[in-house]
Amino acid sequence: MAGLELLSDQGYRVDGRRAGELRKIQARMGVFSQADGSAYIEQGNTKALAVVYGPHEIRGSRSRALPDRALVNCQYSSATFSTGERKRRPHGDRKSCEMGLQLRQTFEAAILTQLHPRSQIDIYVQVLQADGGTYAACVNAATLAVLDAGIPMRDFVCACSAGFVDGTALADLSHVEEAAGGPQLALALLPASGQIALLEMDARLHEDHLERVLEAAARAARDVHTLLDRVVRQHVREASVLLGD
Repeated sequence: MAGLELLSDQGYRVDGRRAGELRKIQARMGVFSQADGSAYIEQGNTKALAVVYGPHEIRGSRSRALPDRALVNCQYSSATFSTGERKRRPHGDRKSCEMGLQLRQTFEAAILTQLHPRSQIDIYVQVLQADGGTYAACVNAATLAVLDAGIPMRDFVCACSAGFVDGTALADLSHVEEAAGGPQLALALLPASGQIALLEMDARLHEDHLERVLEAAARAARDVHTLLDRVVRQHVREASVLLGD
């Protein structure tokens, strides 16, 4: 990676994007009829699949049931072929457990869990191809899957990554940009209220630059919301046609 120019003098990145420009996003809802909700998303070359089951009765020990809200269970895994490295354990390792915890924290902030006390909502996310922005792709896919399941939410949850290179804040980092190191953060935003569902930083960043990087991530997350809202509206139109409305 030595000598790779992440940002040209003209302001273009390795893949030709401007600093605040998103990678191409494509998404579909209702990809699995067996699940209560499902979605598939591509953000650049990062591809993720999410399925949702519930709300349903608590599985296992009833003592896990929460009297005032639903229990949100999130599990993350990555396909063995998702990266150039072949992993022996595509799920259950430390990274997968941490990602599952982050997803749970994110969706506990967005789902109206108080409407379904003593129940459980399961969100399963699998990364089929990883090329940067894995957490963001998982959040965005899971948001569409939760909406597809008809589970009430306070708002969309839209996520994006951002970094800081040569004095410039970059949004929606690719694998090449992530691998180069440097300060990076991942942001999950409820765009209508501006509430932050989750914010994670991977390296130190001077406070003078933090606001710029955070704003780049928030602006990109709002752009993601526009695209996801379009996907939801298209899915509703298609469903209405199938139902003959």
